[in-house]
Amino acid sequence: QVRLLESGGGSVQAGGSLRLSCAASGYTDSRRCMAWFRQAPGKEREGVAHIGYDGGTSYADSVKGRFTISKDNAKNTLYLQMNSLKPEDTAMYNCAAYSPPLWVGCNPIARSYKYWGQGTQVTVSS
Repeated sequence: QVRLLESGGGSVQAGGSLRLSCAASGYTDSRRCMAWFRQAPGKEREGVAHIGYDGGTSYADSVKGRFTISKDNAKNTLYLQMNSLKPEDTAMYNCAAYSPPLWVGCNPIARSYKYWGQGTQVTVSS
């Protein structure tokens, strides 16, 4: 059974930094796509950052230059370093993962992701 557990959320002032972690268990497939999504009240869920099994990364335009996604394979943990936080970054953040077929690369859309964490709240005050 695959389990994803996020941590590191909290309340910070605008301009501050926060580091989110997502610990995976029961997930040994190295050919995996992982991502961070977020959803604020009244808004649709959006993809924040993605990292592929080849290490390639992609980011939403709204967070480019401020957020960095990374992973530690030895610890089976995904990270999201968030710098220069803005009030618009306030949302529930979820990590997600899935393993695509061997001949298919990672898809950034939410419906492609099979496993989801419970979420961690990030609140940024002005």
